[in-house]
Parts: sequence; C-alpha cells; structure tokens
Amino acid sequence: MPAAEDHSAATVAPATGVSSPSAPGDVGLVVPRDFVSAEPFTFDSGQTLPGFTLRYETYGRLNAAGDNAVLICHALSGDHHCAGRHAATDRKPGWWNNLVGPGKAVDTDKYFVLCANVPGGCQGSSGPASVNPATGRPFGMTFPFVTIRDMVRAQKIWLDALGVKKLHAAIGGSMGGMQALQLGIEWPGFCRRLIVLAATARESAQAIAFNEVGRQAVMQDPEWRGGDYPPGGGPRVGLAIARMMAHITYLSDAAMDRKFGRKTTSPKANGGALTEEHSQLSMEGGAVTGLAPAAIEMKFEVESYLRHQGESFINRFDANSYLYITRAIDHFDLMAASGSLEAAFAPMASETLVVGFTSDWLFPPAQNRAIALALLRAGKRASYAELAMDLGHDSFLLESQELYGLVRGFLG
Repeated sequence: MPAAEDHSAATVAPATGVSSPSAPGDVGLVVPRDFVSAEPFTFDSGQTLPGFTLRYETYGRLNAAGDNAVLICHALSGDHHCAGRHAATDRKPGWWNNLVGPGKAVDTDKYFVLCANVPGGCQGSSGPASVNPATGRPFGMTFPFVTIRDMVRAQKIWLDALGVKKLHAAIGGSMGGMQALQLGIEWPGFCRRLIVLAATARESAQAIAFNEVGRQAVMQDPEWRGGDYPPGGGPRVGLAIARMMAHITYLSDAAMDRKFGRKTTSPKANGGALTEEHSQLSMEGGAVTGLAPAAIEMKFEVESYLRHQGESFINRFDANSYLYITRAIDHFDLMAASGSLEAAFAPMASETLVVGFTSDWLFPPAQNRAIALALLRAGKRASYAELAMDLGHDSFLLESQELYGLVRGFLG
C-alpha cells in the first residue's frame, strides 16, 4: 500500500501571510497532492500497471468517524481542481467553485470534499502522457484501455488510503454522474447519497458519433504520429477542432443565439456584405482563384469564441487522454452486463437525486429521467428534478440558485 501520509487535513493554504483573492465563501488557496499506489492495478481490459498515481485536492476536514466526505467526480474536460485557486494571480478558480466552499451548497465547513483527476487523465494522474518505467518514454497509446469502472476502482483505493470510512455523498455531472452511479453499484454500503447531474446510463448513437468525429480530428492530424509525439507537441490543430466541435454539444441554440447571434468581429462583415476586395474572384479551370484571405477570415463572434475554446484547451489537455476518456464514456453501458437498468441497480443502497436540464440535447432529460425511474422500479430511494435552464448540457456547471438549493437540501 502507499505511504501513510496524513491527508485528512484540508489542502487549503494557511491564511497567515497569504494575500488571497477569494471572496467570502471561497476555500482560498489550495495545494494539489499526489496519491501514489505501489500495488499492481489491473484494468477491466486485463492490462496491468505496476502502480498508479492520482492527483487530487481536498477542502475541509475529515471527521473522526471518517464519514463526512463528499466526493466530486469530474467530467471529460475537468480535473481535480474543482474549487479555490492555486495562486493569488490565478485568473479563474476551480471549475466548480460556485458550488463548493464554506457556506455554499457543498459546504466545506461541514464536509470533507475531495476531487481527483481520473486515471487516463493528463493533470498529474497516470495516463497516456505519463512515463512508462519500462521504456523511459510516455506511454502514449500503450497505456491500458480505461473504463468508468476503472476510474472509480482507483478512486476507492485512494479514498480507503485517506481514511474515508463512508462517503456522505458522491456528486458528478456528465461523465462525473456516470462515475457516481458506478460507485453506488460497486460498493453499495459505501456511499449514502448520490447526486447525478446531466448524465446517462449509456450514450446514444448520436453522442458516440460526436465523440468519434473529435477522435478522427485528432488522429488525422499528421502530428498525432500514432500517439507517439513529444511532450509539448502533438496534434494541436486536430485537438482544437475536436474541442470546438464538442463544445457546441455542451451549449444550446438559445444560449448561443442570446450570447452571439449573428454579431461579427469586423464591421465590414455586418449584414453579410462583402467588400470589393472579397468579390474580385474568377473561375479558371473550374477552380476559384484570387480568393482573398479576408473573405475566409470574416469572423462571426461565435467563431472567435469557438477558436478561443480550442486554443485554451490544447494548452491544458493531452490529445491521447482525449481519445482515452471519450472512449471510456462511449463504452459506459449499465445495461450491457445485466440486461436492464433495474437489474444493474439491484445492489444499489444509496439514496439518489438525478437532475436533468431541459435544454440539454447531449444527454437529454429523458435519459436522466430513465435513471431515476429505473431506480424506483428497482425499489430504491430516488428522486428526479428537471430544471428549466436554456444553457444546454453545461447547465450543471453554471450559476443556478435552484440547483444550489436542490444540492444543499439533498445533502442535508
């Protein structure tokens, strides 16, 4: 087992001498830690690692009974940094800072809150970018195939090592919701409550198709090189395109139209009119010639927004991790082994809250509702809430007093 380091205290930096940018209710400056297991880990695929690392953060304190812990499970592009800031100069806090903190819906004055980067990730946990000790080079595509079940099995080893005897709750949106459900099935007595947001028991063909387009954008980039690219290199163009396409599925038409409409970044392009420079095109041999770059670069604001999303993503995410994690999401299927959702939920002992969002067309309300109904048919304690928000799949990440109230009430 890993070294017995004391992880039960919060990873919040001491207040003394720290100039924190945090508003009241924020956890302040936080320090990520690494959990290193030296025990062999066998994946669902049968492949084995001699050990693994999970990078994580905690907020609050574990009580003497070891049962006030709340596990935050992150989505595809998330990581362990869900609240606070790493430095006073950080432009943004953790990705769920609006939900986690003193007095917030997930109250760190009450709960010991934990979040870890999943295996297969690229923010410090073992993944394709990690060095293979057998070769001294990054694993690349030789890293074991990862499933959602592998993710929660690794997290259970980590939680046991931290002294967590029982989870008060596990909370996750999208892929995080998949992890929460899998956790409840694998260890029925370990988690009192589950909160599953904007998730699904198995993806639709359309969702798988979107993921495949993103993977092909990565793999068709010449710089991918079969997954064997140097640190800092790789298929940056392909990964940016994959992120741009995926990000569209996280939004809604109403939200995009409200934010961007047909506004442009150049006055010349307003109304769709082309300048004289743009129109000086001719046809030679069936091909357009004389196409001025300005004609192609006429930008709508939504285009600039998507390009920004792509550019920022490639600076923090590994392309091979993108391939691995999207495949893990695609292969998640609670009905496959047992034949029905009711049978899959038979071991479940956790009380579960499932929340769908009306404008989510990636994992639409019907798929979330199906989870709650199957739990009820299986005789489990479950409830379903559907929030009328027009922000799309990402609604669970954004400001919502109604969502905060649901989470706070269910945890309490």
